[in-house]
Amino acid sequence: MAKAQGLTWTIDDADHMTQAEIYGEVLTNLGLEDERIVALTADLAGSTKIGKFQKKIPERFFNLGIAEANMIAIASGMAATGLIPVVSTFAVFASLRAAEFVRTDICYQKRNVKIIATHSGTSFGQSGTTHHCTEDLAVMRALSGITVIAPADSFETARAVKAGIEHDGPVYIRIGRGFEPPLHESLDFDYQIGKALRMRDGTDITVIACGVPVLHAVEAADRAKEQGVSVRVLDMHTLKPLDEEAVLEAVMDTRRIITVEDHNVIGGLGSAVSDVIAKSGKGCAVRKLGFQDEFSIVGYPEDLLHRYGLDADGIMGAISDVLKQDFETDEDWEDEI
Repeated sequence: MAKAQGLTWTIDDADHMTQAEIYGEVLTNLGLEDERIVALTADLAGSTKIGKFQKKIPERFFNLGIAEANMIAIASGMAATGLIPVVSTFAVFASLRAAEFVRTDICYQKRNVKIIATHSGTSFGQSGTTHHCTEDLAVMRALSGITVIAPADSFETARAVKAGIEHDGPVYIRIGRGFEPPLHESLDFDYQIGKALRMRDGTDITVIACGVPVLHAVEAADRAKEQGVSVRVLDMHTLKPLDEEAVLEAVMDTRRIITVEDHNVIGGLGSAVSDVIAKSGKGCAVRKLGFQDEFSIVGYPEDLLHRYGLDADGIMGAISDVLKQDFETDEDWEDEI
């Protein structure tokens, strides 16, 4: 079969998309090294990268059919026996259809289950609102005891999967459809859960992004540099626990913050960053880019990111607007009581 071309693709094309298959290879290799790791799917092995695990380790692969809640419950039971279940399905099913079971069977019980939620945000845009998922970060952040990660590309996803399996406790990893362009050139970069990656240095304004928008933020920063604007870019791959130190450092250094996410602006990255700023008592200009309390229309992901201002063009526009905002300067920023 020829390699996938353009925007038309099928499940069978996945094996030819090298970048997109990196995390599947990593998970399989981890499974070969550790017999405690088991993989579960809700009849989506071909659509998610967990199918690679099935090919190499079929005896530890379980297809539970189109019954996501049941799959989560079974994963919880497996974890209770000392296994490390890795569950993979579409984000909209993992975070919404099975939300009660994630809350009660995994988080409340503190089960060591890893959820890899694919096709998140609008990455499967042509399938429409039923398959978009712009609420999962808000839902998962609200559940006690779970780590929430939104990698920027496949390389970062691979690092997140390894770190997530090594982490003791529930982990939710949100990725796209698997055809996103790479941000990193290889797996050779420092990655820690809860520690943001600084992709660009800057002193005029900071863009904090997660997922695919990180790449667009980097492009916008490079374009802004040509115009004499210094833009810091933070890849905030972990939303919970959030790297509060990186956020506060950005506030102190640039005093202007833009957040970007393929998600509703309510409850996601923008809300998490805003909470940190509010708690600090430091004043700064903040702009949250994402879906403004609305559902996305149907369309190709690249077009949707552009329509809703989440690509480099949209970020450039936000940078220009926020730089025009004025505020009173106060060097020590300490309120008098």
